[in-house]
Amino acid sequence: MQRRGFLSSLPALPLAWVLARPGLAATASAGKSVSAIQQGWKGLLAPGADVATTTDPVTKTAAEWQKILTQVQYDVLRQEGTEHPFTSPLNGEKRAGVFVCAGCALPLFSSQMKYDSGTGWPSFFTLIPGSLATKQDFKLIVPRTEYHCVRCGGHQGHIFDDGPEPTGLRYCNNGVALRFIAQKGA
Repeated sequence: MQRRGFLSSLPALPLAWVLARPGLAATASAGKSVSAIQQGWKGLLAPGADVATTTDPVTKTAAEWQKILTQVQYDVLRQEGTEHPFTSPLNGEKRAGVFVCAGCALPLFSSQMKYDSGTGWPSFFTLIPGSLATKQDFKLIVPRTEYHCVRCGGHQGHIFDDGPEPTGLRYCNNGVALRFIAQKGA
């Protein structure tokens, strides 16, 4: 099922590649250093938001994960699947706020880190420090860098080096692997 879903999204990749432009960084972060953006994410968090405050590991059985996640979330977060491009409402999310792991609510990205890559998946040029871990992925034969939530191990997406300055990185995230918490009043 995962391969079939991924393979059906392959025809969109050439279009996504053409549309991806590093210069499409969000203007909300213009003029701020990456360090300031990484350290200032808490200012975008709604007061009283239900988020993880520690990176202590969360471990659950497959049955426990299936009870709290939708089937699509389970396929992506626990089975390292990929959602279809241009299907996530978070791809077009433009409000101020914080993106957290859909599995354990660990804050991963802020709205100031997001940009429109044109690929069909929510994309970010940096991350909240200490929130993600990486590993090599050979599923498409060519090695890629996969990243996952450091707290629950949930698969989020892959890192590419075609993002905007100043990092040049694109954290290409599955929208179903995230939950967005809008800043109060946003």
